[in-house]
Amino acid sequence: MCGIAGLMTADGTAPATDVLDRMAAAIGHRGPDGRGDYVDGDVAMMQVRLAIIDLETGDQPLYAPADDEHGRLALIANGEIYNYVELRQQMSNIDYATGSDCESMLYLYREHGMDFAEHLRGMYTVAIHDPDDGALVLARDPFGIKPLYYGVAEDGFVFASEPQALIAAGLVSPAVEPTKRDELLALQFTTGAETIFPGIYRVLPGETIVLRKGRIAERVRLAALPPGTPPKMGRGEALYEFDRVITDSVNVHQRSDVPYGMFLSGGIDSSVILAVMRRLNPSPVHALTAGFPGTGVHDEREHARDVARACGADHEEITITEDDFWRELPSIAAAMDDPAADYAIVPTFMLARKAKENGLKVVLSGEGGDELFAGYGRYRRQKRLAIFGGRRMRHTYILAGTGVLREEPMGWRNGIAAAEAEAGEYGRSRLQAAQAVDVADWLPNDLLAKLDRCLMAHGVEGRVPFLDPFVADFAFRLPDRMKVRHGTGKWLLRKWLETALPASKPFTKKRGFTVPVGDWIAEKGERLGALVAANPGIEEVCDPDAVKRLFGAGRDQGQAQWTLLFYALWHKRHIEGADASGDVFGVLES
Repeated sequence: MCGIAGLMTADGTAPATDVLDRMAAAIGHRGPDGRGDYVDGDVAMMQVRLAIIDLETGDQPLYAPADDEHGRLALIANGEIYNYVELRQQMSNIDYATGSDCESMLYLYREHGMDFAEHLRGMYTVAIHDPDDGALVLARDPFGIKPLYYGVAEDGFVFASEPQALIAAGLVSPAVEPTKRDELLALQFTTGAETIFPGIYRVLPGETIVLRKGRIAERVRLAALPPGTPPKMGRGEALYEFDRVITDSVNVHQRSDVPYGMFLSGGIDSSVILAVMRRLNPSPVHALTAGFPGTGVHDEREHARDVARACGADHEEITITEDDFWRELPSIAAAMDDPAADYAIVPTFMLARKAKENGLKVVLSGEGGDELFAGYGRYRRQKRLAIFGGRRMRHTYILAGTGVLREEPMGWRNGIAAAEAEAGEYGRSRLQAAQAVDVADWLPNDLLAKLDRCLMAHGVEGRVPFLDPFVADFAFRLPDRMKVRHGTGKWLLRKWLETALPASKPFTKKRGFTVPVGDWIAEKGERLGALVAANPGIEEVCDPDAVKRLFGAGRDQGQAQWTLLFYALWHKRHIEGADASGDVFGVLES
């Protein structure tokens, strides 16, 4: 896990390498273990390294030397290639220079060109320079687990793991694109290739881009979800096959030369991962759980405790208080440069800090389980006809009915509608189409962005075993009845846990994981409302008096209050350039 950045000039001149220094400073938190630079012709690239595999010889850039048929190649990457052991066995004729999991990508590119990513199993963004072909190749994994951004200017092309690196380099100005701002305030995340920063774009999940002379020359895209209709499969066969694919996935996700652990919420997804880790590890698994004592939200720690005890895990709990919330939130918003107003960023950030304190550099987490095995209630509502209470997903926006907006947002649902149109193809069921919509944008631009930024802020790598190509191929094509039955989602996972980990009580109704931001905001509503209303980013879109009234309305408006508070802090740091040190009130007052 690392941070990468680079540029390619349009006129073939040598890049200004001081730009690499500025970008390295902006994303140094992603790679505290070292830095490697590469400059050749019209290309300059840089990596800051978080050493996970091959601690001794795995520094980047990595090279494939020239031979009788090929010129030299250079590579920098962010992520992990989990099938690197198998790839090395398949390409046994290669004289590898390192033990790095990323080195095989050079030789896959030599053999398969732009299709090299089809052979990878992992989470990654990668840049490969092919000087003989005049090409710079960028690729991102199919689920978008790892981020990659770019900008195109008259004098060339620039890319980085985080938008703030492009801004820090002076290559893009910190401004807000109004349509994307409105989308963020409506959905809590943004969709598609365009970001909230004008001129900064995402390399899409599964996309491979070829650059020549500082311009995009070719694009291909690798799908995250398989085509095809569900195979005929009985309960016994489905349970056996799930056990096989999830065990294999967790096994390869544990490949590491440094200590690893996992995040345990006590829910279905993390319980599955812990159950498999218990089976695979001879020593107790280090499991971390967050809780919110003394609040009105349901506390999952007791249940997580029971699950951890049943697995013999080395279980550690952290408590998050209201004081923690006010103190840490500016730093959390600063980490979310590509913004997602998801209140789960709070516990994720603090769990990552605890993981680092405990010496863990790798953490396994349950993201993707809901999307692949149909855990969300919105999927079940999507399946029902309108007369029976069914409705389309995200049919309304977060600030609807609050009266705070100066103008009703236009086009806030366009990105979701585009994903829905594409998801409805391929003969998918209504349930599969709903899952595919979430995989397209919600997953990479909210859940995975949250995991990446909050963990990498502390130099910790997050791995997601559910988002594995073999698990996805099995799960997505499951018949609907194996995912949702009798109004219960993730049915197959629950049936598996009944035997694999009965202490998880998988068919007991869960209340879900909630952060008590509404309670905390309500206690400071009057003071907080005045500060949020005065923020320049909020003033652009909201009536200040209405914002003050909203923050005085109590916890019933908690989601709307939280969204505006997060945006005000995000704007303060990433647009206005304010220091994120200090608590919420100090930062907003600055």
